[in-house]
This record gives sequence, C-alpha cells and structure tokens, in this order.
Amino acid sequence: MGERSTEKFTGNFTQQEPIPDEAIEAAVAVMRSGRLHRYNVAPGELGEAALLEQEFAALTGAKYCLAVASGGYAMGCALRALGVGPGDKVLTNAFTLAPVPGAIASVGAVPVFVGVTEGLVIDLEDLAAKAGQADVLMLSHMRGHIVDMDALMALCDAHGIRVIEDCAHTMGGGWRGVPSGRHGVIACYSTQTYKHVNSGEGGFLISDDAELMARAVMLSGSYMLYERHLAAPEPEMFEQVKYDTPNVSGRMDNLRAAILRPQLRKLPEQVAAWNARYGVLEEGVRGTPGLQVVERSDGEGFVGSSIQFLLLDWDEARIAAVLARCAARGVELKWFGGAEPVAFTSRYDSWRYAPSAAMPATDRVLKGVVDMRIPLTFSLEDCALIARIIRAEVGAVWQANG
Repeated sequence: MGERSTEKFTGNFTQQEPIPDEAIEAAVAVMRSGRLHRYNVAPGELGEAALLEQEFAALTGAKYCLAVASGGYAMGCALRALGVGPGDKVLTNAFTLAPVPGAIASVGAVPVFVGVTEGLVIDLEDLAAKAGQADVLMLSHMRGHIVDMDALMALCDAHGIRVIEDCAHTMGGGWRGVPSGRHGVIACYSTQTYKHVNSGEGGFLISDDAELMARAVMLSGSYMLYERHLAAPEPEMFEQVKYDTPNVSGRMDNLRAAILRPQLRKLPEQVAAWNARYGVLEEGVRGTPGLQVVERSDGEGFVGSSIQFLLLDWDEARIAAVLARCAARGVELKWFGGAEPVAFTSRYDSWRYAPSAAMPATDRVLKGVVDMRIPLTFSLEDCALIARIIRAEVGAVWQANG
C-alpha cells in the first residue's frame, strides 16, 4: 500500500478550541458581580442573557429570541408552546439524535418517523405519505444536512403542518440565503460543547410568532419578569397567556450568556474555517472504491462541522473492519448502523419508548452511515492526512472482499 500506509493521526477528536479571552473576561465579570441569574440585574442594567437574545435575534433576522438551558429543552418548550400534548403525534426524522424523539416523548406525544434519503435529509415522498398523521413536524437538520426547504414548506403548508426546526447542527447555515431556522414557525438551537458556539450546555428558540414566544418565555420560568427581556413580545401579549402557561423552568444564566456573546460575533469566520476543513476531507475521500460521498444541494449553505460518508450495502463485519483499521491509525469514526447505540449514535429503532414501523429503504441508508466530527483544532494538513487514512483503509477492506 506504499509508504503512506504507516501514517498515523495523533490529534484529539473531542478537543475544542479554547474559549476566547474576551468571553473569559466577560464571564469573570459576571462571577465578580454575583448576578448569575438572568433576572438578578441592577436597576437599569441589561443582563447578559437579555443582550445575547437580542444579538441572536439580529443574527438570524427573527423578531423574538429566548435563551434556554439546552437544545433539548428548547425543543420540548417549542412543542409545549404549540400546544402539543399527551397522545398527539409529531412527525420527525428517522435519522436524528436521541434528544429529538426524547423531546417529543417528554410532552407525552408520539413520534412518527419519516425516512431518510442517501443525501441524509428527510424523504419528502415519505413525508407526503405520512402528512395526514400529524399537524406538527419536528424537522431535524441532522448533521447539518438541509433538505430543499422550499419544497418541504410547500408540502407542509398544503397539509396544515406546523414546522419546528431543530437547528442544532446548522447554526450559521441556511437555504438559498435564508438562515437556517427561518422557514418554520419556531426554531431551536444548541450551544452544547460540540455545537457551533460553546457554553457547555445551552440553547435558543427563535420565532416571529408573538403568542408562541410569549408562551415560551413563560414556560422557561420568567416569574412575570418578562419585561426584562430585549427580544420578547410586547407586555400585552404576556397578559393573554401568563395565567394559563405553566412554569417549566429552563432558563439560561448570565454566566453562559457572557461566554456566548463574543463567540457569536466570530461565527462567520468559524463557519468558513469548518467549511475549508470539510472541503479538504470531502475531496480527499471522493472516488474511494466502495465509499459514497454525501452530495450537497446547490441551495444548501451548510456548516461543515462534521462529515458523513456511506458504505452502502457493506456487511457489518467489513464496516467494523474499516472502523477498527482507522482507529488503529488515530482516526475516530462513528457508525449509525450498529445494533446497539454507542455514545452519540442511535437509530429510530433504538428508542423503545417510541414504537416504529420498519422502513427498509431508510434502514439501508442508516446501516451505511459513517460519521466524523471536524474540530477546529484540526489543521487543513490534519484533514488531508485523515482523508488519506480513510481512503487507504476503506480501499484495503474493499479490495480484500472484492
């Protein structure tokens, strides 16, 4: 296989970039003040959480924004704000991560899983076939793959389906110039460590719907202090909902907000850095025998913070061999086709609290999905090396079983 077969990658797939100095200084200032709770502000003071909401609303072009404790909380809050409750059905992607069906289950609702294409986006034909089963779609832009949002919204509008966008993997991305999260009635984002801005845990909700967002603010635990928000509806809207909306506390605090505000300002350059690394990896593995690159649509403005490829119709032993051979050379690949969930990988049939019918076409795709994070601590040269390793090891297993 030549000299390069001895190359090893020695980087760390879970090592994040350090928090920027500006963010650290802002966090220290909050700690010195002692005013960590978002509503514990001095007279006339604008809290970090309120300022963060104002800035994220401006970044996305939304009227309203609410910062919350996690992306998963944001999804549960969005469902509650829409009035989804026990026994209701909610359409959602079969290819997603556990917090999405988990949020649906948390309100007592039942996920109806919709298939995935080889482009790793929701299958619009399957969605059309199942459209009559629910009036809410929790659309997961899983691993940053964005479906044709014009076609999806036309379908959902025709069937009276309200769309919640899960944008945990698409903050900074978009469809035909429209920011991700601006197509549905409400959108959810995550600021967990492995997302596009890092506060350990955290999330956002955005919407242009005043009543929905007033309910979301009340749900998050505003204690009638909603006038201290800068990106919330007018007080009059809260008067209509405040007595019949329960407090399901999930606020973001001023400490995490202080850490996030400088990171938001850097997001465009972070997106460019991720996409440069993604481009090196994609071109490096393209054309590998037996490996299928996931092609991107022209309309998709994606953020390449991870990369996926398909080993379609490979048996489990051969896929396991690829993963083991790459791991031996320092490259950590995750596989969505395993019989048991591992770390951040699982499939729709893994979640026993959410019964599902078999989907053979989707099962074929999921069995072949191989996934890899792209930390910004990797250089372009690192990415080229990783691509060479993947190409060599996939090719070796393919040839051995040819």
